[in-house]
This record gives sequence, C-alpha cells and structure tokens, in this order.
Amino acid sequence: MPPLRVAVVGTGAFGRNHLRVYRELEVAQPQFVQLVALVDPITERRSSFASTYNIPAFATVAELLAANLSLDAVSICVPTSHHAAVAEQLLLAGLDILIEKPFAATLAQADHILALSQAQDRIVAIGHLERFNPAVTATLAALTHPMFFESHRLSVFTPRSLDVDVVLDLMIHDLDIVLSLTNSPVREVRAVGLPILSHKTDIANVRIEFESGCVANFTASRVSTEQVRKLRLFQPHQYLSLDFARQELLTISVDPAVVAAAIAAAVTATPATGSSPLPAPTAAAPTPLPTAHPSPSAHGEHPTAGLSLTKADIPKGEPLRLELEDFLNAVRTRTQPRVPAQAGREALALALSINDQIAAHAHRAGLL
Repeated sequence: MPPLRVAVVGTGAFGRNHLRVYRELEVAQPQFVQLVALVDPITERRSSFASTYNIPAFATVAELLAANLSLDAVSICVPTSHHAAVAEQLLLAGLDILIEKPFAATLAQADHILALSQAQDRIVAIGHLERFNPAVTATLAALTHPMFFESHRLSVFTPRSLDVDVVLDLMIHDLDIVLSLTNSPVREVRAVGLPILSHKTDIANVRIEFESGCVANFTASRVSTEQVRKLRLFQPHQYLSLDFARQELLTISVDPAVVAAAIAAAVTATPATGSSPLPAPTAAAPTPLPTAHPSPSAHGEHPTAGLSLTKADIPKGEPLRLELEDFLNAVRTRTQPRVPAQAGREALALALSINDQIAAHAHRAGLL
C-alpha cells in the first residue's frame, strides 16, 4: 500500500510543527506517510519552509489543488477565521482533513463543515492536542465517577492567536477534556472574563455544572507571569492531579474502612463530658509539629492512615506526534479519529456559550 501523501496549509506557530512531525514520521516510516507540499500566503515563510523540507510550496489552496499532487490528507493550521473556507475547499476536493482547534469561528461554520464531510464521506479530525497527552490517557484508565474538576491553564503573553480570545485559545483544551471525562450534558454555565493586553478576553474564570451533578471550575489566562497547565479531579475516595507539561499523574486514594476505624478510635479515646479531671501536666519533650506537605514513603504509602499516594508510570510521548499518527491511521483504515468533528463542535459550542456569559457579566458590571 503506498504511503499517505499529506500537505500542511499554514506554516505559523502550529503549522511549522505539523511540517516537522510529518517529516519525522516520514523518515521513521516512509511506507506510511509522505510530506509532499505546503501552503502559506507569506512569501518569505513559504520559501523558507519549502527549502527546509525540499517540497513545493503554494500561496493558495487553489494552487495546491491545481498541482494534482495526488494528496490524501491535509492539516489546516490557518487562523480560526479561515478554517471553514479552507476546509470547504479541501473537502470538495475529496481530501481528509485535520483542523487545528478551535473547529471554526462559529457553530454555523462548524455545522456546514460537518454536513459537507458527511456528504463527501471524508474524515475530519479536530486538533485538540491535549487529548493525546499521555497523562490524559492514564487519567482515563483511572476514572470512576468524577464529581469535581479544577483546571488551571496559564500562559505568558505572546502575540500568537490574538484573532481569538483566551477561551477559544487556551481554555478550550480543558473544556474538551472535561467534556470527554464527564460524558454528561451541561446544565449551567457561569463565567467572568476581562481583556487585559488585547481587545479580546485575556483572562477568564468559569464554573460549569453538569446534569450528572459534577462541577468544574476553569481558569485560563494568557497574561500570566508563569506557565501552568494542570487539572485536578475528585471522585469517590480518590483525588487525581494531572500535570500536562510534565505528563505526570498523581493519585491519592482513600481506604474508607481504615479511615472509619481511625475516626472511631479517636472518638473512643476522647474523654466524655463530666469525667474525672485531667491529670496535671508533667514535663515532657516538645511534640514536633507536622510538616505541611508530608512525603510519601518509598512504597507510595501516605503518612496519614488510610491514604496512599501513587505516581503513575507514564511513558512520555509528544502529543502532536500521537495526534497525527491517530489522524493518519483513521485516514488509512477509514475509522473515526480520537477527536472527531462532533467532539470539536461540542467543545466549540461550550466555549461560545462561555463567551456569551462573559459578555453578559461585563454588561451587568458596567464594563461594556
């Protein structure tokens, strides 16, 4: 079977990494994929990457399609406002596509692409990169009945992706993940956000309640002094802490029987009201204060009885490489990718609902 022939449209901050990973996959598995072209309207950037990867470069999608390169699939890495137009051209040409997140600028555009992909029988994957983070995969395996999420995604300010707000730029990663973990419809959304350094919302805080009773708090900022990408979740007798950047998952589990026995013993040991007076104090060595953050033992046992701390053994992996491999496998086998268009639409719908709530709050607060 010949290799899948792929191209990348847009070689900005995201697209250049798609070029790099496709070429790495080609070198590792030349029978699997071949990077054959790129598209970028900026002459200098187009020429530079064409030289780096020794492939033809085009200024427009129309020029790419006219070159008759026998393409199979394309990564769309252009600004969000152009996602729908580029996707439409490629789908009508019979190509499978991966669209960087967010899916589109509006739900109407997303629905149009969904309908077109179904009519053309084409695969559409959405680039929600964090779904492929190995720590997220490990979290899925540990999931039982999540009831509370706390998400923080903070970044220093850069001029990248200023065509969208922080909800569509950063928070949408966590919205997509929590939607996939809760598997429950949204019941209520409350949100507040502010523009700080751009004309769009740069920092936002959101509280979402799901029909299942689960509650999730999200904070996203692109004007922070530090980089933070963490998700914490609580489920019966268990707390999980996921660090996206480190690809780590820490789990604290509770043994209800041990905790109940310890509480019962403490109650039994407490003197009853009206009992004999306490003996006079005697000189004794001072009792050391407990440390604020006790360390687990070498066996993962927590110093508190009934608690155990486990750090998951997670093989590291580049999420983008895992994402593109998943997309190419879906193209090859004609199966659904891990993040299909419908999942991208659901995350987009929630993000746009949050933006509506932010606008309503700003109006109530007299900020508009």
